[in-house]
Amino acid sequence: MSSQLMESKRRLRRQMSRLRKDVTAADSARAGEAAASALIDLGLARRAKRIALYAALPYELPTRPLFDAVVEKGGAALLPRTADPPGLEFFAVEHWEDLRPGAFGVLEPQNDGAAVCLMPGDLVVVPGVAFDEDGYRLGHGKGYYDRAFATELGDVPTLVGFGYEFQIVDAVPHDHRDRQMDAIVTDQKVRDCSGCLR
Repeated sequence: MSSQLMESKRRLRRQMSRLRKDVTAADSARAGEAAASALIDLGLARRAKRIALYAALPYELPTRPLFDAVVEKGGAALLPRTADPPGLEFFAVEHWEDLRPGAFGVLEPQNDGAAVCLMPGDLVVVPGVAFDEDGYRLGHGKGYYDRAFATELGDVPTLVGFGYEFQIVDAVPHDHRDRQMDAIVTDQKVRDCSGCLR
């Protein structure tokens, strides 16, 4: 990655960090409910064999409402656990309270059952620092999701970015290693980046 690209990403992360500080707890809770409702109402989510999501950090758009909605509909909620070498493994989770802090303080599944292999027909809800209309995503810089769902791996599940509306920017700095989202759901709007919602 070029030094110019790295600096562009650092600047955007700092900008988003400043904006996140202005979100009140009440606004965050409302936004999490709105985004969860919008995602669950998508035909894409209703058709999905399985839905994978993540436990949001305190400054991210809350995902507990989405987890509850998936479980309420009788779906299998899958959540990631960091693996060694650096990667992600997904496990079925029935109760949010079963999650425990893992890498970087993120709540993770603790069960020792078999990891689930995500495939086409599954939907993966992906966190991000920022997104753009073309589906490019800025993460925290560790590359977990980009590696787990790299296009060169062949058939991959549908990826849906999940965040606040203010996280949508004109253009996210990226290179060939950055995996585009198929759609983006915020508390205010749903964006189809790959034609997957047609």
